[in-house]
Amino acid sequence: MSSMVVTANGNDNKKFKGDDKMDGAPSRVLHIRKLPGEVTETEVIALGLPFGKVTNILMLKGKNQAFLELATEEAAITMVNYYSAVTPHLRNQPIYIQYSNHKELKTDNTLNQRAQAVLQAVTAVQTTNTPISGTTVSESAVTPAQSPVLRIIIDNMYYPVTLDVLHQIFSKFGAVLKIITFTKNNQFQALLQYGDPVNAQQAKLALDGQNIYNACCTLRIDFSKLVNLNVKYNNDKSRDYTRPDLPSGDGQPALDPAIAAAFAKETSLLAVPGALSPLAIPNAAAAAAAAAAGRVGMPGVSAGGNTVLLVSNLNEEMVTPQSLFTLFGVYGDVQRVKILYNKKDSALIQMADGNQSQLAMSHLNGQKMYGKIIRVTLSKHQTVQLPREGLDDQGLTKDFGNSPLHRFKKPGSKNFQNIFPPSATLHLSNIPPSVAEDDLRTLFANTGGTVKAFKFFQDHKMALLQMSTVEEAIQALIDLHNYNLGENHHLRVSFSKSTI
Repeated sequence: MSSMVVTANGNDNKKFKGDDKMDGAPSRVLHIRKLPGEVTETEVIALGLPFGKVTNILMLKGKNQAFLELATEEAAITMVNYYSAVTPHLRNQPIYIQYSNHKELKTDNTLNQRAQAVLQAVTAVQTTNTPISGTTVSESAVTPAQSPVLRIIIDNMYYPVTLDVLHQIFSKFGAVLKIITFTKNNQFQALLQYGDPVNAQQAKLALDGQNIYNACCTLRIDFSKLVNLNVKYNNDKSRDYTRPDLPSGDGQPALDPAIAAAFAKETSLLAVPGALSPLAIPNAAAAAAAAAAGRVGMPGVSAGGNTVLLVSNLNEEMVTPQSLFTLFGVYGDVQRVKILYNKKDSALIQMADGNQSQLAMSHLNGQKMYGKIIRVTLSKHQTVQLPREGLDDQGLTKDFGNSPLHRFKKPGSKNFQNIFPPSATLHLSNIPPSVAEDDLRTLFANTGGTVKAFKFFQDHKMALLQMSTVEEAIQALIDLHNYNLGENHHLRVSFSKSTI
């Protein structure tokens, strides 16, 4: 296909009529309109950086417009999708972004020197983070680094942190080649490999001890003993950016830019001032990162995004709407559950808001329930339909809207602070004085697992109980959350971040 080439010199701006149509075919050149008069090239470039490398820019100062060229069409598509859900602002004014009819920008260098200088500076910071002025970093700051691989542990993880968020943050210090994420000792951890140990050194110096979001998700960074990571699958747990051809493993679709953009749709709430990250990611980047992480609802902000989840590969002999309500209820207030009549190993689950569906998806996708690894994705449905009056659907659909068991009904409830990934150790509360350790051990052993350890808290109303596997703990939580222990005490069961 012949690409349309644009040249711009002093008199040529007449060609840029700014008549591009919103629904034009995707292009890696984006047309940006309604820019505030005093906006700089750097601010416009910053809009594109979270989505990929910016390769050119042309500002039409008199028209309050600009053309921004990204390195790839995928990056441009992700950016347009993201900003169609979250209106971008520069200097507190909304601006408009769409695909340009132009396929690439050819700009007159003399005119565009300043833009090129800005681009070079930004790219230098992005790729090496070394000072641009040619000064060398002092020797003491960068001793030869041990390894290009960092081990990252995240403390106080009240919001989920995804692989994409890590890539976003660590890419500021150099090209990230590979990332593997996993949970160990009940903590979210990652291994991240740069092309060069110096980048790893700089990232560690800059980021160790920083919070990803306000007052939570603290990064703890060390060099790994490994010098090379072996990534087998590209999915939401691991990624090799040098090998986009890798399979996604266990039948899970690889994350493509469209899915990343769907993640980003969650962030209508990111316009909240002050909700952005203390890590000095430019606003747009913080937006993209927090978008991917689907923040927990903030008071007074209705979370946008898809509230309905599709859960598949369920054990159809065992699963019930009630068991799904209990398990997914750990991460949000489940409104409705529908097990699909024609495909009983799949269900739709409607949460109270988009953040809760993100949380449930990030924590439960890939976990085992009734012996099967379940898959959790965002559904295209906006709501779960109830069956028509008088129609019997064999109890496959249930409305939990008025359930007294919702954990997050009360704004600011301390349950918001106690959201943890599934773990073998369970936190029990609301235990009446008459119930002893042996009673609880017996009760939990009867769910089909082995109780490995038990510890009462001082006041005897709460306890930690450890099953031998996460799967057993999930089963015990489903069976025993809200179990009536007598004396009007219903047992409350949650996953714990502690071990005994």
